Amino acid sequence: MRWPLKVHDGITHALAVPLLPDKEAMSTLKERLHADVVAHMKDRNKVALTTVRNVLGEIETREKSGKTPVELDDAQVTALLQKEAGKRRDTARIYTEAGESDRAAAEVAEAEVIEAYLPRPLTAAEVEAIVDESIEALRSEGAELSLRHMGAVMKPVTARVAGRFDGKAVSEIVRARLS
Repeated sequence: MRWPLKVHDGITHALAVPLLPDKEAMSTLKERLHADVVAHMKDRNKVALTTVRNVLGEIETREKSGKTPVELDDAQVTALLQKEAGKRRDTARIYTEAGESDRAAAEVAEAEVIEAYLPRPLTAAEVEAIVDESIEALRSEGAELSLRHMGAVMKPVTARVAGRFDGKAVSEIVRARLS
């Protein structure tokens, strides 16, 4: 980690924030959010800066709530981001119904900033392929599958889909394949 230098009025100053590695080298989504706060400050992007700060505040609140503090992993942060984006979309819909189009546009802009951090959603065809692969893997192990084995199919499918497709729709696909 390097400490950046800034020249101001002919005097070199060390900045209080170290330079972070490239985004691709960052290990967690939370680290990427922290790094993007600095980037949004430099770009003077107030909407993105405020939104990312609010999301980071929500993450910290979630980590500190409860009896013992916990560290959220990427899956939990992704779930929180999905929830926050959903809140923004719902609020935008309410503002639109109330005739407040400027407020609705601001909420949509915040939702788009949050959604930029979410993994690419899967299509129904991709989920069906994942379900078929899981079913074939279980059949190759010699299992005769029926609706009673839905949990055995859902476990690996849910791990691979991980918040990129609606869970209820996934279970309907699995149920249809097993019946």
